[in-house]
Amino acid sequence: MNDSPKPATFAPYRCRDCGSEVGFRSRRRTLFERYLLPLFFLRPVRCGECFRRDYRLISTPVRDRLSDTSQIRTGKASSASDRHIA
Repeated sequence: MNDSPKPATFAPYRCRDCGSEVGFRSRRRTLFERYLLPLFFLRPVRCGECFRRDYRLISTPVRDRLSDTSQIRTGKASSASDRHIA
């Protein structure tokens, strides 16, 4: 029997600035991020605590980003009628 520990398949996300373990997928902004990063198996990721944006391996487990529609459903964003109260 082999008692050696198994290597970790996926390295957990950890922010290089604040050390947080909460990361979210970030939107791809430029042509470089859209077409060249995937060639190197990288994607943009944003820290959930300090909001630092960084590039990580595609295999790094992070949370999906919250869309604007999900924020409206949960009540985090105000509706247009709330903004125009006179």
